[in-house]
Amino acid sequence: MNQVADFAVVASRRMIFDLPVCDLDWDDALTFVNELACLPVGQTSISFVNAHNMLVMLRDVTYRHVLERNLVLPDGVGLDIASRVAHGEPFPANLNGTDFVPALLTFMERPKRIGLLGGKRSVVEKAAEKFRQHAPWHQFVIVSDGFFDPARSSAVTAEISRQKIDVLIVGMGTPLQEKWVAEHIGPQHARLVLTVGALFDFVSETVPRAPRLVRAMRGEWLFRLVLEPGRLWRRYMLGIPLFLYQVVRHQFGRKERVLRAEPLPLPQRRIVSPDKLAS
Repeated sequence: MNQVADFAVVASRRMIFDLPVCDLDWDDALTFVNELACLPVGQTSISFVNAHNMLVMLRDVTYRHVLERNLVLPDGVGLDIASRVAHGEPFPANLNGTDFVPALLTFMERPKRIGLLGGKRSVVEKAAEKFRQHAPWHQFVIVSDGFFDPARSSAVTAEISRQKIDVLIVGMGTPLQEKWVAEHIGPQHARLVLTVGALFDFVSETVPRAPRLVRAMRGEWLFRLVLEPGRLWRRYMLGIPLFLYQVVRHQFGRKERVLRAEPLPLPQRRIVSPDKLAS
């Protein structure tokens, strides 16, 4: 991640499962990410992490290492629960990608070339059209669907370079999208990269979102479970209890690590004899 960005968020992060997660509110997060997109050098990759992503991270070391280099934003009630247990309060805002990315596109007043990568071809085409209606001052470029052969990665990155993309939005699912970006996308491809999961499905209205009231009550996960029980029942029915167990386990483990930590040895001080002082 860009060193400037990394330095700026040090004081605005909370450790969740030993992963630093940004704790900005909506206004500060939009302002900060917009500034990152305008930097003339470096690159920042942004990941939106929910309870499911955290469970994946706990068993996938490579994914954790990627997230540790990214700017991580909190997504969902699970992160709020973990923050309450570890830090005594929830995150200031639910910065989920489905809401944050469209808000960011509106917030960025300076026109950008925005690349879209991921999803089925028909889905990403519909998403691009919706984005053009939402923020017509930007140029939205479809780089590729998300089902290309990994052997073609160099061709995809070459297309990104050819299109002179400012902001790259990647929706290929976790942890594939984060790992692919970390391996293949550098500052020469885009200054800002957003890994967004199923965002294109929601923006294109291929998959409906929960009603606004349900979202306000933090129940969108239940709406999705009812909508796609065959695909999501393991994630929620098994994942939620496992996540809560990990929250408690990690909190007690952290206390034990602090209590068992050996004190650092005091620095050895040289004592000068009075004779030498007098000489």
